[in-house]
Amino acid sequence: MRDPLHIELKSVSREYKIGGTRQQVLQRVDIAIQRGEFVSIVGPSGSGKSTFAHILGGLTTPTDGKLLVNGEELSRARDRKLAHYRNKQVGFIFQNFGLLPHVTAVENAVLPLVLAKVKRRDRLEQAAHALHLVGLGNRLDSQAHQLSGGERQRVAIARAIVMQPEVIIADEPTGSLDSHQGDAIADLLQGLHEQFKTTLILVTHNPEIAARADRTLHMFDGRLTEVTHVVS
Repeated sequence: MRDPLHIELKSVSREYKIGGTRQQVLQRVDIAIQRGEFVSIVGPSGSGKSTFAHILGGLTTPTDGKLLVNGEELSRARDRKLAHYRNKQVGFIFQNFGLLPHVTAVENAVLPLVLAKVKRRDRLEQAAHALHLVGLGNRLDSQAHQLSGGERQRVAIARAIVMQPEVIIADEPTGSLDSHQGDAIADLLQGLHEQFKTTLILVTHNPEIAARADRTLHMFDGRLTEVTHVVS
């Protein structure tokens, strides 16, 4: 994978209009995430964790403040540059997997390469390689609906890493799984982070999984209330 990025939020706020009122989801958040760092984000439901992660990944733009990637501001970038960051430099993993249920594992994993217009032969080879990396080399032709929850999340991880991103953002990747499958997915993500030195940003309600990170960021009412350095 390519060299990971340095990401910084400067005084970032985000609000949404709901009916006739405005709801403040993030309030003047400042944080720098170093190249290759493993950061977990914890906090109660509705505290702003997912919005925070989505701004880091360019899925959501701040109402105020700046998203800086290697010193370049992307929060006010043109759509093409922001799309390039999202599609080629960041890999996203979500709680609900986000797979197409009636196509195969390899057809799901290959989708980012199709969007990037990679040649068909190369993209199938790269998608198969990504599925081998996540332990699904024997399920390439299985349709997503035929897989267990843990296997579906592995396909989603393969899809996230198939473009060799510098940053992986995982939003509650174990939230739909039982404890055994959740631990296995956490092991896999941690192993990929260690193997490829990719920046890993992990939103989780699980304190044991959060404790695996280099740092744990605590979100409460849209504020970054504490930064804990985890010493192994």
